Amino acid sequence: MNQGPITHRRTKIVATVGPGSDSEDMLNRLIGAGVDVFRLNFSHGAASHHAEIAARIRRQAGYAGRYIGILADLQGPKIRISGFAGGAIELTAGDPFCLDLNTPADGGDQRRVGVEYRPLPQQVVMDDILLLDDGKLRLRVDDVTETAVDCTVITGGRLSSRKGVNKLGGGLAAPALTEKDRADIAAMTDIDPDFVAVSFVSSQADIELARSLLGEAGLQPAIIAKIERAEVVADTDLLDSIIRTAEGVMVARGDLGVEVGDAQLIGIQKDLIARTRRLDRLVITATQMMESMISNSMPTRAEVFDVANAVLDGTDAVMLSAETAVGQYPVEVVTAMSEAAVGAEAHPVARTSRYRLDREFSSAQEAIALSAMYGANHFAEVRGIATLTERGVTPTMMSRLSSGLPIFGLSRQNQTLQKLALCRGVIPLYFDATAFAPEDIEGRVMEFLLDGGYLRRGDYILLTMGSTMGQTGTTDLLKILPVE
Repeated sequence: MNQGPITHRRTKIVATVGPGSDSEDMLNRLIGAGVDVFRLNFSHGAASHHAEIAARIRRQAGYAGRYIGILADLQGPKIRISGFAGGAIELTAGDPFCLDLNTPADGGDQRRVGVEYRPLPQQVVMDDILLLDDGKLRLRVDDVTETAVDCTVITGGRLSSRKGVNKLGGGLAAPALTEKDRADIAAMTDIDPDFVAVSFVSSQADIELARSLLGEAGLQPAIIAKIERAEVVADTDLLDSIIRTAEGVMVARGDLGVEVGDAQLIGIQKDLIARTRRLDRLVITATQMMESMISNSMPTRAEVFDVANAVLDGTDAVMLSAETAVGQYPVEVVTAMSEAAVGAEAHPVARTSRYRLDREFSSAQEAIALSAMYGANHFAEVRGIATLTERGVTPTMMSRLSSGLPIFGLSRQNQTLQKLALCRGVIPLYFDATAFAPEDIEGRVMEFLLDGGYLRRGDYILLTMGSTMGQTGTTDLLKILPVE
């Protein structure tokens, strides 16, 4: 007797590794709590330390029998002020304050501070609004010289050394890849990341350069473009070109929210998720998703709703930053995020899709992938979709359609399986179809999924594969099989 579908969380969880989570024991516990991808933040720590952490992650993933992805997140060109002689100052609305290229690195005072970004005077004009420390302080530009930007404080507060500088509406456009980023890429060979995130992307050329530099280092990770510039989201053609060039995007709500404002960010997030899925790319929603759990063991209701909203929008993954890197409750926050995602996925909105109903397919592989999803969504007895894959293209295409059913990505390629760890709804499982005679493969797949507890007898499963085993891009067969 059929007992109903087995529950699987479809939305993936990315957790940042830091001092609060980098031990062997904690990594093991986080994998057990449901982390799918670990983020290594190259804004902190040496590449050699990240390589050591990556080895721990792979070791613990092996012990757990799971495929866990590793995301290397490049620092990028964060524009910052220099330092204060006293470490920090207090600014009051109405105060004059100057960002001065000639002020020594740690010579800031109540009236001025150095700035590490020398093109700043060329990229601002009178009446621009500059945002310091993630928008907590606001300055109005009154005058600009070759070496200084004179301002008036609009919103005051405490300002400490090396805080970030943004411009309301965007426009401070440092190159996306810094010398540090280039050095970090060259040092990634011992990490061999599955994904590399490029910060402050402003054009497809940034992605192409990163891919070229990674290739020179002998690496072929999927590239994630971090969307955090106001001018990028304001130009849909530019945005689409970036999305198409990368393998995925990150809705980096920190700097993006500072530049566009939180009220605009709500609609931008929804559009970015929908646009990225339409273009067959992955999307991560990030920044302050469960911020209160850095120091509290329970999330706020608003944070649960924030995670659920991103899940209902169709994000592939939700990301934790300081919550797991330095927070006091890393396991609890992963558990809370997982529960919020599963709760949202139970809603019918998360299980239906009209995507591509009015669009022609561009290949036999795409036709098979999306026909399988259409059949699965309209045949009530189907409990899952199994796809034999070499590079992960077919299961990724399938995951662009909303469904409540698991997609079993069956591959003999470890790198493919680790990349599928980020793909919504896909369960990556090692299966070498080339080890069996063609006439035995269907039975072996069902035996494998039954033994793993992924299906029950009496279910139906959709199976896609290529008529030629072991070759990429050859998916051309679709079958509906009873599980016996």
